Amino acid sequence: MLPEYFKKELGLKNLHNFLLIAGPCVVESKSIVFKTCERVKEITSKLKIPFVFKSSFIKANRTSSDSFRTIGVDKSLQILADVKKEFGVPILTDVHSEIDTEIASEVADILQIPAFLCRQTELLEAAGDTGKIVNIKKGQFLAPQDMIYQAEKVKATGNNKILLTERGSTFGYNNLVVDMRGMVIMKKTGYPVIFDATHSVQMPSAERGVTGGTPEYIEPLASCAASINVQGFFIETHPNPNKALSDAKSMLPLDKLETLLAKLQRIYKAAEK
Repeated sequence: MLPEYFKKELGLKNLHNFLLIAGPCVVESKSIVFKTCERVKEITSKLKIPFVFKSSFIKANRTSSDSFRTIGVDKSLQILADVKKEFGVPILTDVHSEIDTEIASEVADILQIPAFLCRQTELLEAAGDTGKIVNIKKGQFLAPQDMIYQAEKVKATGNNKILLTERGSTFGYNNLVVDMRGMVIMKKTGYPVIFDATHSVQMPSAERGVTGGTPEYIEPLASCAASINVQGFFIETHPNPNKALSDAKSMLPLDKLETLLAKLQRIYKAAEK
């Protein structure tokens, strides 16, 4: 069951179902963002899944200085504002600095703390101060039981609207592994736990300065997470991942999303207690 503030602040219904946070990794163009959001909304409306649209207005954690970052901060944020208005969906985007929190909070309903920055106290406090929902991604280097301390930094601002997201742990070089126990541990904090099914299959810096991935494992990993009734899924999706400007190797093709979500629903409902 999702918290009531999802209904009050985001206008979402069907809180008995899991939440879906989905969209292309980064704002590439208005056409791609609109096409993706329109299709995801169609699917989630059909399946009665509460939906938050995700896309980054800027990417700061890049493997190489040559990696794509943004089409422009103002332009990207305007596109996200247009999506919100056109489709009536809440917006989630990443923030990387205290200044980002001020800028992004004018458009976004949920501010996301990237995994690499999950211990940055000032950033967490600034996100909490906006009064927006804060999604903290668990660092690839962090034990799941230590996420409570990061949540408490946000809670100390008087903001208790916090999500915790699992996105895999560093496993040697250029690889990640998902310890399913971690989500069970994080659920004990009392905060909703989200499983990031696409970043969890990344292979960081594995392709000569570009992050690779193994998207064939999205479905089995997400299925395992559904079996422990996580409160939501984070799935980056794109009409044509091979041509995406960021995370091309790990995003789910948009035409595979409905089948995956329908399967996750069946598992989720079967595992409900």
